[in-house]
Order: sequence, then C-alpha cells, then structure tokens
Amino acid sequence: MEGSTGSGSQDGQIASPRRAPSQQRSRERVERMLAAASALIAEQGSDAMRMGEVAERAGVSIGSLYQFFPDKRAIVWALAERYAAESQACISAALAEVSDAEELRRAFSELVDIYYGLFLAEPVMRDIWSGTQADKALRELELADSRANAEFLTAVLKRLRPAVDPVELETMAFLVWQMGEAAMRLAISVGREEGDRLVAAYKRMALRELVGD
Repeated sequence: MEGSTGSGSQDGQIASPRRAPSQQRSRERVERMLAAASALIAEQGSDAMRMGEVAERAGVSIGSLYQFFPDKRAIVWALAERYAAESQACISAALAEVSDAEELRRAFSELVDIYYGLFLAEPVMRDIWSGTQADKALRELELADSRANAEFLTAVLKRLRPAVDPVELETMAFLVWQMGEAAMRLAISVGREEGDRLVAAYKRMALRELVGD
C-alpha cells in the first residue's frame, strides 16, 4: 500500500533509494522530490504523507518517484541523512579551531543553542527525530551521527587534556552528545519556557564535565 511505512525488509532497515541520480536533470528532480516531501511533512507529518502527494507536488510521475525512492521511508531516510550531514559539518567547523577551555565553552554553548533553535524552527527535523524512537534504522542513523559528532569533540579534548586517557575522553564525548540528543528531545516536547530551562541545565552539566567550573 502507498501509505505503508514498510520497506519490505524484515529487520527494520530502511530501503535505500533504487539508484543515485547521476545527471544534473535527475539530481534536480530528486531535489524537487525531497523539497516536496519536506513541505508535506511540515504540514501533516511523515505518517500522513503519501507517495502520490509527493509526486504531485514535485511535478513528477509516480513512476519517476519510485525510480529513486522505493517507499516513503526511503524519503525520510534521505532527509535524515541530509540533516545529519549538515549538523556534522556545522559542528566540525565550530570545533576545528578550538584551542583552550574558554573557546570550547563558548563554541559548545553556541552549538547547543543553534541545534535547539533549529529543532524549534524546523518541523521536519522534529518529525524525523521523534520517529527515531519507533524505527530501528533511524535509531542507528542517530547513533552514528552522535558518534561522528563525538569524534569532533574528542579531538578537542585530546588537545586540551593530553594527559587524560583517550578512551576516557572518547567515552565522555560520546555520552555528552547522547545526553544532548535526549535533552533536546525532551525540551521540544514540553512548553517553550520549560524547554529553555532544560537546555540551559544541560549546557551547565555538560560544560562542567568538559571544562570544569
């Protein structure tokens, strides 16, 4: 059925796109498809989105849509991968030049604020993120994203605290990022005032662990 979120896999894995676009015209068509899906998710959520709606809004045939995305879970996966890549690029750039504890404090705090702001402003990101709890493959993507982001933080910690066991630093960085994911999910699920307090509390706790008082 068109409305099903199943991909035909028995292990919860999201179906991959049938083929990657190689020509400029095909890439532009895929961008229209993803933009259409993003708009529909923002309006009604991914559960209610239908492949026919995506094709109609993108101005392509349903057959053309299925050439690149075998089902709507593949579309959600593509959007999730895109958001993950964008967040990793942002975090990598923000932490690349950190050379002391005060710079780490400032950069980390700014990143948390940016991340929180994006999720408040972007309903598609919220929809995808909330869906990770019920979808094994999306949970694995989120975990891989946290590990990648933790590596950027680990690199900074190794520069600032060379005497500390690197495994301990890696564990700390990974835990900080995972706690951040949980804190953000909680913050966007409650009222804005309470959410702001939760994010501020997370920053204080994480920074005490990372750089001390």
